[in-house]
Amino acid sequence: MADTPKDPPTWGESVDALAHRVLGRSHRPIDFRERPGAKRSFTYHVDGGRLTIEATDAVAAAVALHTYLRRECGRSVTWDTPLPLRVDHPRQVRPVHGAAEVDQGYYLNFCTTGYTSAYWDWDDWEREIDWMALHGVTMPLTAVGHEAVLFETYTRRGLEPDRVRAFLGGPGYLPWQYMGNLDGFAGPLPASWIDGHRDLGLRILRRQRSLGMTPLLPGFTGHVPAELAPDRTRARTWHGLTTHVLDPDDPRYPELAADIVRVQRELFGTDHLYAIDPFIEMVPVDADPGFPARLARATLDGLTSADPHAVWALQTWPFSYQSRFWSAERVTAFLDAIPDERLHLLDLWAEHDPQWSRFDAFGGTPWTWCALLNFGGRSEPIADLQGAVDRVGEAERAEHPPTGIGLAMEGTRNNPAFFELVADQIWWRTEDVVADWLPDFVRQRYGSDAPALLSGWRGLAETVLGASGVRIFPEQFNGVLTRRPDFADLAAPERHRAEVDGLVWYHWPRLLRAWADLVGAAETDRALAEGPLAHDLVDVAMAVLSRVADRRHLDLVEHAARHREVPQDLLGRFLRVFDDLDALLDTRPEYRFATWEAKATSWATSTEDHRVLADNARRILTVWINLDNLRLDDYAARLWSGLVGGHYRVRWQLWGGLLPQALDEPGRAAARLSDRLSDHAERFLRHGPPVRPAPTESTLVLSRRLLDHYGADRDDGASIGG
Repeated sequence: MADTPKDPPTWGESVDALAHRVLGRSHRPIDFRERPGAKRSFTYHVDGGRLTIEATDAVAAAVALHTYLRRECGRSVTWDTPLPLRVDHPRQVRPVHGAAEVDQGYYLNFCTTGYTSAYWDWDDWEREIDWMALHGVTMPLTAVGHEAVLFETYTRRGLEPDRVRAFLGGPGYLPWQYMGNLDGFAGPLPASWIDGHRDLGLRILRRQRSLGMTPLLPGFTGHVPAELAPDRTRARTWHGLTTHVLDPDDPRYPELAADIVRVQRELFGTDHLYAIDPFIEMVPVDADPGFPARLARATLDGLTSADPHAVWALQTWPFSYQSRFWSAERVTAFLDAIPDERLHLLDLWAEHDPQWSRFDAFGGTPWTWCALLNFGGRSEPIADLQGAVDRVGEAERAEHPPTGIGLAMEGTRNNPAFFELVADQIWWRTEDVVADWLPDFVRQRYGSDAPALLSGWRGLAETVLGASGVRIFPEQFNGVLTRRPDFADLAAPERHRAEVDGLVWYHWPRLLRAWADLVGAAETDRALAEGPLAHDLVDVAMAVLSRVADRRHLDLVEHAARHREVPQDLLGRFLRVFDDLDALLDTRPEYRFATWEAKATSWATSTEDHRVLADNARRILTVWINLDNLRLDDYAARLWSGLVGGHYRVRWQLWGGLLPQALDEPGRAAARLSDRLSDHAERFLRHGPPVRPAPTESTLVLSRRLLDHYGADRDDGASIGG
């Protein structure tokens, strides 16, 4: 007897719309069917050219679609894939099965909303949500529009609207407001921003939910406007900035926690998941070991009074960042105050500094293994691909393995191989990255089997993407290109040489050969240079020229220290690297500072809005705070055109002009340099970089020119840069 036709699943229309956005004219009708079972899984097959996807849920169906595109059509959808795809659909495919390795796929970090998506509109978010679904994300952190929740909550409490907008601060800094790091910084928040992002946030959440995701929404951290409870707030500092937190013993604490949940449900609904980090990079204001537990109980009381099904998602970052304070006893006392069924832990930097291994896999509390990699959203390509999957394997062998795998980067749109690899671990396990995963990644990224492409990526995996044991963190030496200039290296050239040498832990000629392979592949098939390969050509040039700049700076410093003179030819060779890299970066819109600032100011509805938004866009990538507080200066440095040539080069040119004086009067030269750097930074904050003429040469043409100039294959590391 023939099978009785089944009604299409409720999520079928949403996943089909996703397929249409990805494929455009290449889209073909898809039969969607509900697959029984508690574990997320799918099966797909093709019969007579018609694709059938049977899945337990919408995200599983989206993963099935992406798996079909990758395996059967040879194309993946990454952040920089031109859409819609053009694919040839097969006529017949035998059934292919997939089952998720973990229950949840987590995505984003509060900081990502500041360092990457601060100024995104719906088109940007629509594409990002599609990426999430295709990559198995079920649990995205969704903070867009939370300012509307805080605004409504505090105005209902009697604060004037202008005062609340001043408290919220600048749009580009809202994530740190939500985490309790900032009060009224770089603002005020434009009124139009609140309304626009309330609507945008709701649209984002509706799309995420339609695709089967359960978003995490921000909750109350105890951070309040000081005048809301002047008798019961205490001050704390973060990088020299003061905020105020309410005492958890005050009855207003759980009341406010509940108010925020209720207002949030009015505006956005809820999926009962709340991201709350009351101690992010700030130790508790009370040293009493019992204080964190009291705060936990007050937070939970507020959450559950407004939402009886509430689950608290907590980042483990404080336990890593301030490990001296967060002893095992303090962590245990804090976490024990929250029932396991009410808590989900996000082990944020597990690829490098896992907390699960320090705290016995959190004793049974549900947790997610997360990869962070980039701090500040820095764009230089560096990662440890094999190390990441090895760390996932170690976590899975724990007595209490993770229930989820997540991406918690501070900025997206960089290091695509690393984040694609980690996302794949939600559904598939990788053992040997180079042998088992990389060939498919390369073929599907470009839609090509050209041997030079795989050879180039193997070279990257053996060099800059093989950073085993390298601590990738901005507070360590990251190269001179984005470093604030000083004259300290003149007095300690040996230390500087050790730093420069330490950033080339691999065989330098192998990186140059990888660059040559990718350029050669693009020249052989120029259509490839219209897609992700153009992005990758810039990335590998960035990796090479960053180290060339280090070496040329070292040559100049060592010569000056040894011979007590500053040859202008050496200074010119050093500054040329900035010019060459800036020109190459300018061929790609995603690597232009002008793209970032234009996106920011597109939200302005008045001259004052424009001023605030332009300031935020410039400030966060340069001084971060202000000229009187440079603790985070260059933390979020980017290798973008306009910054490389219009900011970093200017600083090093000022340094070069004072270098002769620094040989004889180091103190006086240092003081003059500090003043000049401050003057330059102030001009940059006010006016931004000079406007560049539109590029006249392509990414490929400039890549070949730079490869010929900088890519001499020499075995002597001291010869870097030709």
